[in-house]
Amino acid sequence: MKKLIFPLLFLLCLTAYKSVENPDYIDIQELRKLYSSGDSSKWPAAELHQNVDKSKFQDIGVLPAVPYPAYNPYSKEKESLGKILFFDPRLSRSGQIACASCHNPELGWTDNLTRSFGHDRQTGKRNSMTILNSAYATSLFWDGRASSLEDQAQFPVADPLEMNEKLTIAVDKIAKIKGYNSLFSAAFGDKKVTLERIQYAIATFERSINSPKSKFDQFVSGKSDIYTDQQVKGMHLFRTKAQCINCHNTPYFSDNEFHNDGQTLFGTKNEDFGRYNVTKDVKDIGKFRTPTLREVANTKPWMHHGHFPSLLDVVELYNLGNPSPIQKKYLGTPRDSLIPKVDPMLRKLDLSKEEISDLLAFIETLSTPTRRIITPEMPK
Repeated sequence: MKKLIFPLLFLLCLTAYKSVENPDYIDIQELRKLYSSGDSSKWPAAELHQNVDKSKFQDIGVLPAVPYPAYNPYSKEKESLGKILFFDPRLSRSGQIACASCHNPELGWTDNLTRSFGHDRQTGKRNSMTILNSAYATSLFWDGRASSLEDQAQFPVADPLEMNEKLTIAVDKIAKIKGYNSLFSAAFGDKKVTLERIQYAIATFERSINSPKSKFDQFVSGKSDIYTDQQVKGMHLFRTKAQCINCHNTPYFSDNEFHNDGQTLFGTKNEDFGRYNVTKDVKDIGKFRTPTLREVANTKPWMHHGHFPSLLDVVELYNLGNPSPIQKKYLGTPRDSLIPKVDPMLRKLDLSKEEISDLLAFIETLSTPTRRIITPEMPK
């Protein structure tokens, strides 16, 4: 019996020594067991900033069934019509630009450009957001100017920097294409073409563009061996020390809120005040919608301006607390009131190189291989 007791005491002392010597010591196998239990109530508590409303907080997890609004219920016919319209460049003035021009399925439903090209090769100030899992977004665009996918569908068509077409003309062009008659009849009961029907069809198609089960989804659903120890550590860091969970929460990995991350490029030609451009509320200066982290490894480059070519760059920026120096020449001038204030939730994290690697290893498990889809034949 003594032979068994002494080795056991030695192991207990060693564990206690590790915990005292290194306060961040983590029992990886215990974390693996908890996080892959299939029951998030057993997970270690998330370390939330005081500004996070804990009564509304929802942890990360597996996405629920796609929600469809009562006013635009799902139908296969509507999805099929929406897919064709999504790929049809005739909605644009030039006849060369489609929704798919900036949202390519083989590129994570983005275009992998810093900023997308639009009409006459013009570029805007923002990076193209992926439409993957957009069914779970409560507002669309970086500034949230669209309240639904139906609302969103009209903006690129009329935007002079994108498709640059009058909405009435775009509708008339589609209505004159005989091949669309049967498609609209199947989707809506008759062949009439309206802007609303185009919006509803495109939105229905976009709600069908969702990620397959990622390694993350499989791990938290019980497949405990699919994660490496590094990925388990990264997930724990994501919810604790790294503070990612404050904004990138819910199964969508976005709180669907707006935050100032110090990236307004204040005082430059690409200055962008984000949400403020929509609301004109000074509290919204520099705020942008929290993007989902699902499929993030496939949607380079990153941030609303597309200036970050690697996820390591992004994580290192947040590790530094998102420093946002302002040129002194603007202080005390009329522009003083427009100087953005970085969200107080963003602060220096002091993550080590190993912890950053662990965090990135976890974040990469939120993405799945990109997929090719068959481009539909255009109606004639």
